[in-house]
Amino acid sequence: MNLSLLQPAPGSVKDRKRIGRGTGSGRGGTSTRGHKGAKSRSGYTSKIGFEGGQMPLQRRVPKFGFKNFNRVEYSPVNLDVISSLLTIQDVKVVDFEFLRAHGLISKNDKVKVLGRGELNSAIEIHAHAFSRSASELIEKAGGKTVLI
Repeated sequence: MNLSLLQPAPGSVKDRKRIGRGTGSGRGGTSTRGHKGAKSRSGYTSKIGFEGGQMPLQRRVPKFGFKNFNRVEYSPVNLDVISSLLTIQDVKVVDFEFLRAHGLISKNDKVKVLGRGELNSAIEIHAHAFSRSASELIEKAGGKTVLI
């Protein structure tokens, strides 16, 4: 065994095509570029999206819609989820850190409490927003809503 005798496995290395090296090579003459025209010349580049004069796709398809950059996106948390957490743990205040510790929201989220489910205990809930039904259910149970 000698390092100088190492060589790649047969068939694993292919020779590159030597284009434009005379007619005898089989790839001389037009050098695989077809006949004449701009595409056969060196330095040819087509415009992005150009379809040979046909109306391009980006002009055929109509424009629609917009993105509202003032939109505030909230992470929803329902009352049934909060009440299920309260059965596990006895707490009087449900705040941002409590929800984050239980994996319901992440660090930069804004929280909106929604009114699905029931609430049996009087608790204080801190959030960025409340739905009307959620705030009614919380106050009916004797709790309190606090906007962050």
